[in-house]
Amino acid sequence: MDIEEGGLTVEVPEARDGASEGTGGGVFFNPTQELNRDVTVATLRAYREREPRAATYLDAMAASGIRGVRAAAEGYDVTCADVDSDAVELADRNLADNDLEGEAVHRDVNALLYDDGPFDVVDLDPYGTPIPFADAAFANARNLVCVTATDTAPLCGAHLKSGIRKYGAVPRNTDYHPEMGLRTLISALVRTAARYDKAARPIVSHVSRHYARTYLELESGARAADDAIDELGYVDGCEDCLWREPTHGLIADPVGECPVCGSDRVLTAGPLWLGPVADPAFARSVREHVTDDMGEAKRARKLLGTVARELDTPTHYDQHRLYKEWSEPAIGMDEFVDRLRGAGYEASRAHYRGTAVKTTASIPEMREVVLDSET
Repeated sequence: MDIEEGGLTVEVPEARDGASEGTGGGVFFNPTQELNRDVTVATLRAYREREPRAATYLDAMAASGIRGVRAAAEGYDVTCADVDSDAVELADRNLADNDLEGEAVHRDVNALLYDDGPFDVVDLDPYGTPIPFADAAFANARNLVCVTATDTAPLCGAHLKSGIRKYGAVPRNTDYHPEMGLRTLISALVRTAARYDKAARPIVSHVSRHYARTYLELESGARAADDAIDELGYVDGCEDCLWREPTHGLIADPVGECPVCGSDRVLTAGPLWLGPVADPAFARSVREHVTDDMGEAKRARKLLGTVARELDTPTHYDQHRLYKEWSEPAIGMDEFVDRLRGAGYEASRAHYRGTAVKTTASIPEMREVVLDSET
């Protein structure tokens, strides 16, 4: 069947949600990833202004080829790769049917990257973890590596041992698990890039539904890689009173007892990426490049606007959880954030959950501000 996306028409053999329905074998098209693809196209547009020399784009897991087709429509020199011969034929046909230049190749992407790289932009959008492709990508990308991870349970600590094995970190299943998953992913990717004396810095990232997505700009050089590594560290968090504390460094010094309430239910997670997950100016630029022909334009603009305003703290607080602890009825989120700002604290909403707030205020400070102002 044919579908339309981003002003293009592509042939797809089957539409299926890869998260809830599994891969199922064969080539399929995931309609729920349209937001991901719309943001990708807007990012490619914005990145061309940031780095005009970026021209080649590798769609590493092409499937129907829609991501590569949309990149080709933006003027990128596109290569679509897949290990499924049916996918390669379909991607090639979709490029041709849209009168777009590009190449579809039947190759293992790791071999392709080492044999035919480097590419300016490498896009990894696998089913599950991207880690098996990360070394080849960072070793053979010049400017930008775009990464999707759909294995959110290991990333967020719900499947702890799987997360440890895949990502070389200890993720924890906390109230702020979307942030945990994203920062676990970025940490693993930053450490991978550093092995090749490259700094990988996220310039826009988001967590949406069942996946995490990040766009990492590369800078070559051992010193730059060392600086990126310095942005890694650990987060200690109390499961009882919700105290949290980030600490930079690769040597963990776990807190055995909460310094606020004395509880021994303190979890240590890491190494996590503790730096910014987005460049606010670039996120605003990406938002400006979202166009009305995108099916998820409204959601993409709202998402990117929130990402651009979001504080870069490595955890968030759930407003409903806070009010439950305080045994008080919750006020509106915008009013909650405004009260914190009015008291002199930095505060923002988080993009991935409607009740998530990021702030420089401690829990006692938040309680004092929002409850005292109600009396």
